[in-house]
Amino acid sequence: MKSVVAKIDHTLLKADARKEDIVQLANEAKEYGFASVCVNPVWVETAAEVLKDVPNVKVCTVIGFPLGASAPQVKAFETAQAIADGAKEIDMVINIGALKAGDDDLVVRDMIGVVEKAEGKALVKVILETCLLTPEEIVRACRLAVSAGVDFVKTSTGFSTGGATIEAVALMAKTVGPGIGVKASGGVRSLEDALAMIEAGATRLGSSAGVAIAQGLRNDGAY
Repeated sequence: MKSVVAKIDHTLLKADARKEDIVQLANEAKEYGFASVCVNPVWVETAAEVLKDVPNVKVCTVIGFPLGASAPQVKAFETAQAIADGAKEIDMVINIGALKAGDDDLVVRDMIGVVEKAEGKALVKVILETCLLTPEEIVRACRLAVSAGVDFVKTSTGFSTGGATIEAVALMAKTVGPGIGVKASGGVRSLEDALAMIEAGATRLGSSAGVAIAQGLRNDGAY
């Protein structure tokens, strides 16, 4: 069960998060051994400072968040700045409108701009916002992401009309195959949720309830 905790990106992306909240988040990640902390770009330096002597816990940030509607060059700039500030993982929202309009060239160019800035420095996860997509669009987005050279596909921002579903995670995992990670995020609030997403094919979990999940495992004697 400890492997469940090690798959969690311990997340705080609320607009009203304060520095002390980010410090607490990072300290919790140290205590429980989460995969990363996921914070807004302005807090990357703060999280990186707390975690500077904890190499197994990465700093993750979000790019083009939460709408994905920034220009490609803006997303690329955001990525470069976040990496300079200490980010080791980049969760980028794709251009959802372009995907739905069939403008695959723009979708790919948008992702490649981020991948190129992160190459050799940080993992790239692309957020599809699956609640806004048809199954066919999810498959297409996954294939485009693979062609762009990303490391993970991710379900959701948690700020739209819905979060991760078993069906979306399973479809994404089937489409990208074993060489690309799948992150389930949005609505992963319990150990039961986490296990269900992992069973469906998720290799990473985004959750603001990581402590509750870890404590539940400890209480059960499983962690």
